[in-house]
Amino acid sequence: MFLVAALFATIFISASAYADNAAPEEASGENSSQVLKGFNQDRSAPSEIVSIPDERKRLVMFVMGVPLLILIILTVALGIAMVVFGKQVFVAHMICAGLSLTLALGHAIVGMVWFFPF
Repeated sequence: MFLVAALFATIFISASAYADNAAPEEASGENSSQVLKGFNQDRSAPSEIVSIPDERKRLVMFVMGVPLLILIILTVALGIAMVVFGKQVFVAHMICAGLSLTLALGHAIVGMVWFFPF
């Protein structure tokens, strides 16, 4: 439950940070050259996501990776318990598998967004 809450908190914090940095566009002038001039100027401010130091990014990835590894190991252990020992843990196995997949997708997306250009 903590992992899901942490994932949602990360998403909402980054979304609110993006919304705070978005500046409303000013109305352009009367003629078309002024309208085109407004589109050609870059008024965007650097996002807070870009200004996060690499140390913090790596810490967030590590904090996401440790529970992911634990969930994957737990999913494998429950699967082995079902197949080899005949235990009735299918529901727990599927819950752990779903949480693992969700956290793995979040981990991959955050890694691609933050570290893709290397």
